[in-house]
Amino acid sequence: MTNRFLALLAKSREDNSPIMVDGGMGTMLFAAGLMFGDPPEMWNALPDKQDKVRAVYRGYLEAGSQIILTNTFGGTPFRLKMHNLQDRTYELNKLGVELARDEAAKFGPERVVAGSIGPSGELFEPMGKLTYESAVDGFARQAEGIAAGGADVFWVETMSDLMEVQAAVAGARKAAPHLPIVATMTFDTKGFTMMGVSPTQAVNELAKLDLAAIGANCGNGPDELEATIYAMHQVDPNVVLVAKGNAGMPTLVDGRAVYNATPEHMLEHARRFRAFGATIIGACCGSSPAHIKAMTTALRTMPPLDPSTLQLTAPLAERKSMSEDKRARRERRG
Repeated sequence: MTNRFLALLAKSREDNSPIMVDGGMGTMLFAAGLMFGDPPEMWNALPDKQDKVRAVYRGYLEAGSQIILTNTFGGTPFRLKMHNLQDRTYELNKLGVELARDEAAKFGPERVVAGSIGPSGELFEPMGKLTYESAVDGFARQAEGIAAGGADVFWVETMSDLMEVQAAVAGARKAAPHLPIVATMTFDTKGFTMMGVSPTQAVNELAKLDLAAIGANCGNGPDELEATIYAMHQVDPNVVLVAKGNAGMPTLVDGRAVYNATPEHMLEHARRFRAFGATIIGACCGSSPAHIKAMTTALRTMPPLDPSTLQLTAPLAERKSMSEDKRARRERRG
């Protein structure tokens, strides 16, 4: 059987068309009543909450998402251990995918279910206690449940440490070597990840992992994401890039994070993401089906933007470091 995700990528290449992924999961679950600090993955197993998880999936599918991510972002045993749920890792991940699979099937056989794999929340040795081997084993436990639930692709996301990406990919392949893998990192520290990884370094290192697509998600909003996607595309114009940014920067209102980017604002950025080289486009924290519907409509009905006429709305964080590197090379040659 042909893999749905790989078939979608092939059609995108043939048609030169963008692929729409979904928006924020946590944002929608909080709106549905999830309390801060509670594990979203537990809702996959609660009969009175499963319909709310289904409703999130359904909302994004109705809005035009060709790919939906599962409610398994925090489904590693490392994060579930915070709630004494580590022994239910397989079950909670499998259920999260099954709910998504059921909803996607209602919209036709082409809709893709991506098993979300988020960071462990722990630091590797020597800064922390996590070893590479234990990280691989933990991600593999999560991936086993995701694969058993019927996911089409593993979606490693919101990573800041290249070693953790490598461990997640190794764990996913250990559990289900036949499934393709996507990996995205979060560049939220002046254009770098929290662990100091640049977009250029990310492309060069992730290229070694034989991934179906790479890119960026979350972060400080769509302006900075544009610069990240641009930088990644310059390194390798042929790589399939994912752009999945937050709906602006949040402000605290009554103890809740409120994001200020409207659907109209995000649709303009969706067009710009596409022009700067992204193939798979969606949104992240603070977004809703309304954002995805606006972005989908814009990409499908409005003419493509000419990248030569566009300017980045945020500076390229790598400009200084790249120029310094070139100068150092010249000095070494001299």
